[in-house]
Amino acid sequence: MPKRVDHEERRTQIAEALIQVAGRRGLHAVGMRDVAAEAGVSLRLVQYYFETKEKLLFYGLQHLTDRFTARVGARLAAAGPDPGPRVTIEALLLASLPTDQESRTFHLLYSSYSILSVTDGALAAQPFIDNPDAAENALTGLIEGAQAIGLADPGADARTEAISLLAMTATMGTSILVAQRTPESAIAVLRHHLDRIFTAGGLTTPDAGRRNDAKTSCPTGRG
Repeated sequence: MPKRVDHEERRTQIAEALIQVAGRRGLHAVGMRDVAAEAGVSLRLVQYYFETKEKLLFYGLQHLTDRFTARVGARLAAAGPDPGPRVTIEALLLASLPTDQESRTFHLLYSSYSILSVTDGALAAQPFIDNPDAAENALTGLIEGAQAIGLADPGADARTEAISLLAMTATMGTSILVAQRTPESAIAVLRHHLDRIFTAGGLTTPDAGRRNDAKTSCPTGRG
């Protein structure tokens, strides 16, 4: 009896190959033939599943985003059953900083895809982000929730703070990639702004007392 092919598993295998090659060479330099070689499959098979390079890149980005979501979930699980708004925001922001190989690849490819889609019509036609305001809305809601129970500055504009935190994290992520600053210094800046938004009472998890130790927030111990 012929072996039954798990098509989703095969797609994931090819997406992983894309991420590995693009992480080494840059997204702009990757072709479908390169991905096929990395995955150990034929070019014809890659084309069968994705038809075009643009569809392959988009699927790879979705896969990368799923891995990022899992990283955030792991950080929150480690923080305990009720991490609170401050720690939840911190987990989301720190997971997106390039402090280890996986997060470096995530930041590099996500940023590259954004830039390429500005000038590449075929990439721009792909639904790059299904809900572009999702992260901003989530952070805004968490800050508003903290304000409602007295754990954050009541005079702060929650949406403006959310936008600022996300923009700051993205910019500092790039500065880490180009060695302008260390992960530790970027984490210190983020925590400085979180300290400004949240009152001391908002630090309710076991990690609160260690917020000035940048190494506790990185799985690799780098920052």
